[in-house]
Amino acid sequence: MTTQLVWFRNDLRLADHAALIAAAARGPVAVLFILDDETPGHWRTGAAQRWWLHHSLASLGCDIAARGGRLILRRGRAGPIVQVLAAQLQADVHTLIHHEPWALHQLDEAGELTAHMGVTLAVPASVLSGSGGRYRIFTPWWKKLLDQMPPPHPRPVPDMRWADTAHIASDDLGAWGLLPTAPDWSGGFADWQPGEAGAAARIAEFACRAARYDAARNLPSVEGTSRLSPHLALGEISPNAAWHGIADAVGETVAEPYLRELGWRDFSANIVDQFPDHGDAPNRETFARFPFIDDPAGLHAWQHGQTGYPIVDAGMRQLWATGWMHNRVRMITASFLVKHQLIDWRHGARWFWDCLVDADYGSNSQGWQWVMGSGVDSSPFNRIFAPVGQSAKFGAGDYIRRWVPELAKLQGDLIHAPWDAGAALIRAGVKLGRDYPQPVVRHEAARARALAAWSDVKAG
Repeated sequence: MTTQLVWFRNDLRLADHAALIAAAARGPVAVLFILDDETPGHWRTGAAQRWWLHHSLASLGCDIAARGGRLILRRGRAGPIVQVLAAQLQADVHTLIHHEPWALHQLDEAGELTAHMGVTLAVPASVLSGSGGRYRIFTPWWKKLLDQMPPPHPRPVPDMRWADTAHIASDDLGAWGLLPTAPDWSGGFADWQPGEAGAAARIAEFACRAARYDAARNLPSVEGTSRLSPHLALGEISPNAAWHGIADAVGETVAEPYLRELGWRDFSANIVDQFPDHGDAPNRETFARFPFIDDPAGLHAWQHGQTGYPIVDAGMRQLWATGWMHNRVRMITASFLVKHQLIDWRHGARWFWDCLVDADYGSNSQGWQWVMGSGVDSSPFNRIFAPVGQSAKFGAGDYIRRWVPELAKLQGDLIHAPWDAGAALIRAGVKLGRDYPQPVVRHEAARARALAAWSDVKAG
């Protein structure tokens, strides 16, 4: 029987993997992962996600070995490597369809193969309006997607016969250098459990509190979000399994706020499928002439949590320490960079890409263009988050005390705006400009500046 070569990409699981299931039904299976840093260009996997990738591949390799197989590892341009290995094994090739522009280019270069669905809830091009057009706005798209929902239930790991690959060379995972060297900045990543087993444990844990998701998801100081995003980004759990894991636990009505978030992930894939350069160019032409400020010092302050705004600094420090940031705080920090500091959103998108363990091209690009107002579906530019107001509204005090310990002794709402704390700041032993930065900008002045810039842009 013909050998079936399964090319893993960001779909590092054995369960509910359509390419693996199809291959196992047709013949002996060989499995391959390629680290391709060439085809994506400047969108090569970022540093934090490389840490995750190392551990995820180690986990996948162990799972495959426990079933009697062997994961082949190669590094280089994916398309030619697939072609050469398929010829060497005289194999048919199976893989999953990914929608990033470089992933589609890899498919083109890989030659003849069978590409299967399994990365999104629905094929992006299948969610069409009544006139047959593609959606660019989330709400009508979501309503139309629901016509195809719920998705099929996830399928188990298939029974497999393994092809003889003992003669096939494979790289050593450790030699790829995916883990940080001195200084090792990944100490705060210890709470993560990359791999398919980690994804299963995470969704089981979240299912126990998913009924409270809608009430808690915007509160940075509580454990209200799913934290499934890194597992979804590397494909350690399928979107179908995530949907049913939560909907079956609490019912689709109660689960709907979380299911919409899965939908937003699909919607972002739909957008990059239509606009491949979504991470590099604004969708709205007006924003191509926006007068961003070249401010390296301001960018550095934002990146390293030194803006003088506690909610912003807490988020950026959480990002650096753990590879993840609470979603509400992602919006606040992004808005601060592009609207308070007037720094190009692409600098923020690239920083997130390098620092997030859950970096996803569609979601990251869509999120930044939504905040900027430059996306096809986005918040208006004149919606400018007030960081102090957001911090107080969503009860971020304990979150700030954890990530900005310089301010931990400030009580109550004083922690949201330490420059207004007066004598309490002295009692807490904090001197602004020495122990904690003075604000890099003042909110009202920054807001007025941003709106003036936007008015100039609209005036042409």
